[in-house]
Amino acid sequence: MKDKVVLITGASSGIGRALAFAFGREGARIVICARKAEALQEVSTDLQQAGITVLSLIADVSREADVQQLIEQTIARFGRLDILINNAGISMRSMLIDTDPAVIQKVMDINFMGTVYATRYALPHILKTKGSIVGISSIAGYRGLPVRSGYSASKFAMNGFLEAVRTELLHTGVHVLTACPGFTASNIRVSALDAHGQAKGETMRDESNMMSAEECADYILRAVKSRKRELILTTQGKLTVFINKWLPALADKLVFNTLAKEKDSPLKK
Repeated sequence: MKDKVVLITGASSGIGRALAFAFGREGARIVICARKAEALQEVSTDLQQAGITVLSLIADVSREADVQQLIEQTIARFGRLDILINNAGISMRSMLIDTDPAVIQKVMDINFMGTVYATRYALPHILKTKGSIVGISSIAGYRGLPVRSGYSASKFAMNGFLEAVRTELLHTGVHVLTACPGFTASNIRVSALDAHGQAKGETMRDESNMMSAEECADYILRAVKSRKRELILTTQGKLTVFINKWLPALADKLVFNTLAKEKDSPLKK
């Protein structure tokens, strides 16, 4: 990773922040972006204090113009782009019957269209370096999760998009990785939107035994180095994908029962 330029979206906390440190410690030059200026500046300061070269840019990945400018500023500063990590994302938690469709649209705009914009405008530069495009997806991109229909849809869309792009680029030397963490300790559940688009402000799961964001970032770093096609993390995540493929009716029951145990779950038998 020495002197490679790595752009990470949604890097003001959680997995994005951990990825910035993981790649930065390997000698990469890091570009981080997020919507929250104060949180982003804190990460930028921490990276600089760790001796990591960093460019910090405010950007909302759901806005095409923001993403175009993000790529342009990256190239203006470093002259190249080696690795794009599409990490920016938001979740939602409500039953479909109660959900304002605008909430699902917002989730799709950030999680899916943000990936589309960044990948599209980064691609000419990544083709030159024969670099990597990474999507931080989810087990919810393989198995639809109740009470998270919009989030699952956005991750299914990301998975299909990256698979298509990977195939388009098959003979170009560009690497495409779909990385799917299982339940990871991060702030995505705290910032999850409710039925009316308001952040819930608390997690509904016990995060004490979850994989840490730092551990997740280390797995992703190794997957980029080895140019893996796909990364599915945690035993629970791998088992969920396996059962859903071969025993889908059983998966329906197991997923329902597991998520019905969450705090204040609306799922009722």
